[in-house]
Amino acid sequence: MESTKELTEHSSRVERKRQDSFGMFDGYDSCSEDTSSSSSSDESEEEVAPLPSSLPIIKNNGQVYTYPDGKSGMATCEMCGMVGVRDAFYSKTKRFCSVSCSRSYSSNSKKASILARLQVAGKPPTKKAKVLQKQPLVAKLAAYAQYQATLQNQAKTKAAAVPVEGFSWGNYINSNSFTAAPVTCFKHAPMGTCWGDIAEGVRVEVPNSDCSLPTKVFWIAGIVKLAGYNALLRYEGFENDSSLDFWCNVCGSDIHPVGWCATSGKPLVPPRTIQHKYTNWKAFLVKRLTGAKTLPPDFSQKVSESMQYPFKTSMRVEVVDKTHLCRTRVAVVDSVVGGRLRLVYEESEDKTDDFWCHMYSPLIHHIGWSRSIGHRFKRSDITKKQDGHFDAPPHLFMKVKEVDAAGEWFKEGMKLEAIDPLNLSAICVATIRKVLADGYLMIGIDGSEAADGSDWFCYHATSPSIFPVGFCEINMIELTPPRGYAKLPFKWFDYLRETDSIAAPVKLFNKEVPNHGFHVGMKLEAVDLMEPRLVCVATVTRIIHRLLRIHFDGWEDEYDQWVDCESPDLYPVGWCQLTGYQLQPPAPQSSRDSQSSSSKQKKKAKSQQYKGHKKMTSLQLKEELLDGEEYSFLQGTSDQESNGSASYYIKQEP
Repeated sequence: MESTKELTEHSSRVERKRQDSFGMFDGYDSCSEDTSSSSSSDESEEEVAPLPSSLPIIKNNGQVYTYPDGKSGMATCEMCGMVGVRDAFYSKTKRFCSVSCSRSYSSNSKKASILARLQVAGKPPTKKAKVLQKQPLVAKLAAYAQYQATLQNQAKTKAAAVPVEGFSWGNYINSNSFTAAPVTCFKHAPMGTCWGDIAEGVRVEVPNSDCSLPTKVFWIAGIVKLAGYNALLRYEGFENDSSLDFWCNVCGSDIHPVGWCATSGKPLVPPRTIQHKYTNWKAFLVKRLTGAKTLPPDFSQKVSESMQYPFKTSMRVEVVDKTHLCRTRVAVVDSVVGGRLRLVYEESEDKTDDFWCHMYSPLIHHIGWSRSIGHRFKRSDITKKQDGHFDAPPHLFMKVKEVDAAGEWFKEGMKLEAIDPLNLSAICVATIRKVLADGYLMIGIDGSEAADGSDWFCYHATSPSIFPVGFCEINMIELTPPRGYAKLPFKWFDYLRETDSIAAPVKLFNKEVPNHGFHVGMKLEAVDLMEPRLVCVATVTRIIHRLLRIHFDGWEDEYDQWVDCESPDLYPVGWCQLTGYQLQPPAPQSSRDSQSSSSKQKKKAKSQQYKGHKKMTSLQLKEELLDGEEYSFLQGTSDQESNGSASYYIKQEP
């Protein structure tokens, strides 16, 4: 193989770069044996700290170089004055510590030359040169020693990898053998639609933390386990030794495809723990990486592009009024984090009256949306836009599926089952209170509606949060009956007769089930929709076709929430770290036991209104419903994990 042959002619090395099948070792000028440099041997006359004499670096010619003993192993950057290991410096001449210094020198050669004379030739500085003079060599060596100590401390503590707040996804997953939902389950998240074949076994180039060099060096690592964006990595050469395994966010800035170091002029340095295992690391890597997969060359570019968000600060939108769900208000985008918007209601003078949601949330709309469909709207006291505020373009908002309301359609008074937006752990008996334009419906929860309809809420006809009568029964989900309804166990047939109402036709509901990829037990990061500024550690505990039951780790089941599989409020493990959003860790037992009663009551206020009823078992419900003659059932499966569109609704006979 051409790439494994060693070139002996120096002239041929200069005239052309070697290209092997991996593109790994091209351009490793910083590891060349070329000893020519503008730094004369005089620069090494000062005393320096002894350096390890057996630290190998992959070189451009495929050999392994060992740092020399003695003073010739040090060099001084002619641009910034940094003192460091000579062979870790950039370019064949070893004149600069980094690419940036080399470029800065080219653009500012005069200043660089002054600095070079100061530190290399030892000439007394002129008045003008004093401005450019850097720290003395002794100070630099002290800094170098401090850097080495820091690296050693990092290596000792790296295994723990526990952030300040005390929670680490890596430790959490490793210690409990958890699995995480793959990134491909979250189409709205960064890289959700272009994750590709990133899986266990993929090789990457990452910083080498098992090294005492003063500059940043890299080594090859393989993905041992994936958890959302996070990957458990193991350096090449460690085989089955997991002692230095570490977790890293694949979309982070320190993860690169194999070959990146070659094109960027960065050195590949094997970890010192295993540097004694091989004498020819180039041959080792060629053998290990033959046929291996790595990240696409444009991976970092794709990550960057997928984290560009069209919503900008100062944009005006219409959003649900969190104090009166039946209406919308104007709000202004205050900040954008990972696609999540902090919206400040326009009338809030101190900007504390806010609301968090994702830019693809069904709760936000363009200015004028409410009027166009006949939805209630709270007019602002502000008569004109504030300076700098502008309406968000309509095309930025999620489009809903077009519906045909000309034929058989939803009508006021029809009954259905719906997720209560004020108690997302409950699916309740509900009624269509008003039919709006473009397929939107105003819905009220039976038994708990305000006389003025102020607690009605808007769902689109295609919303995955509304279901036909009997959905809960056929899928063995507890249905919450109307508050104050005394005839228990609740029976739909009796209730429809008593209220002289009809059920909304099954065919009008959204029955599409995407191939979402979720499974029970998978970990993820999820918004607590009762406190939407919070993103928490969570688990999928039930799957009913496209409906997911989300449990917040460390909290009681009563705080669980029903969420659609395509909800923009669900994110892969590592999303908070990637976007800079704060993750809420699992609540410790002591915290749960000691939380204030007022906080508990606030979160449970809505759900408490249902607590007085005797709970029915799913079996009782099914037996009662099967006694009716007006309906027949199409067999469904509880906790359906297949992603097929099986029939799971009650079928109404003509």
